[in-house]
Order: sequence, then structure tokens, then C-alpha cells
Amino acid sequence: MPTPSPETPSGAPEAARRGWPDRITGAWNLLVDGLGALGTVLILGLMGLICADVLARNVTGASLPMVAEAGALTVVMIVYLQLATTIRHDRLARTDLFLGGLRRLFPRAGALLVAVYHAVACGTLGFIAWSTVTIVERNFMRGEYIGVPGIVTVPTWPFRALILVGMTVAAVQCAIQLVQAMRQVVHPQEQPR
Repeated sequence: MPTPSPETPSGAPEAARRGWPDRITGAWNLLVDGLGALGTVLILGLMGLICADVLARNVTGASLPMVAEAGALTVVMIVYLQLATTIRHDRLARTDLFLGGLRRLFPRAGALLVAVYHAVACGTLGFIAWSTVTIVERNFMRGEYIGVPGIVTVPTWPFRALILVGMTVAAVQCAIQLVQAMRQVVHPQEQPR
């Protein structure tokens, strides 16, 4: 026998009470943190590839093909895949000595400075993402690849597309942080989520 769903005092089911904004926020946070987790998996894969290359050099005297090229693209991809979750969890490297004191003494001014910071970051990341679209297009249309023909080749567009996704998601996350900071400018007693 199925168990009845919990109901709110008004008689509406719990899922209906949550509403669309909470579901969208939850899905967005899952996407952002999922890209960060993908970046972590890629770090593990890159470490394995480098260890295999070192082993191959010591055993056979020759390196594996494409390690340098794949490593270079993967490192950039990892940075951009993990950027949005770094922004969301407020883990970007910055000096909090000044900002922390400003936010305690003058909450509105501190929130305004954070809003300006996120506005500049959003604009910069958005511009980089927009300019990357043509690079992804060109890589896809021309069939550009990395590697040595006849041995191993891999198309570059999937790497570039993931970089574009990471930058775009990071730009949107900066816009979300900007909105939250502007809410604190208007309502300084409101704590950030």
C-alpha cells in the first residue's frame, strides 16, 4: 500500500508547496556542482595519463602519444568546468581582510562592492564565452584535431565545447551572485544563501 505524501496545513502536497523557483534553483545547483565534479574526474584521468606516460618512458624509453596536447587542453577545461562551483561557494581567491571588515561595518557598501565584483566577472566571462563560440564553430567545421596523423588523433571541438559550457555557466552563476548581492544592498540584514 503506497504511503500518502506529506501535506501542508493548507492540504497541498509537499512537492507542490516547494514551487518552481526552488526546483529550478536545485537543478541549477546540481548542474554547477556536477560540472565541478566532472572537472574533478578529469583531474583524476589526467593524473592517470601522466603516470602512464612516466611509466611508458621508464619502461620503453618513449612517451605516449598526445599526452602533452591532451594535458594542455584538459587543464584549461578543468579550470572552466570548476569555475562556476568555485564562484557559487564563494571560494575564489581574493583578499577578504578589507572586504570582511567593510561588510561588518558597512553592510550595504560591502554588498555593493561584491555586486560590482560579480558584475565585472559576469561581463568578462560572458565576453570570453561569446568569443569562444566562433572558435568552437571553426574547430568543428574545419575538423581540427590534436595528435599525430596515422598514430592517434582526437578532434578539438569537444574540448572547446566543454570550455564554452564552463564559461557560460560561470557567467550565469556570476549573474546570480550579482542579484543576491544587490538584494543585500537593498536589505542588508538579509543573509546570502
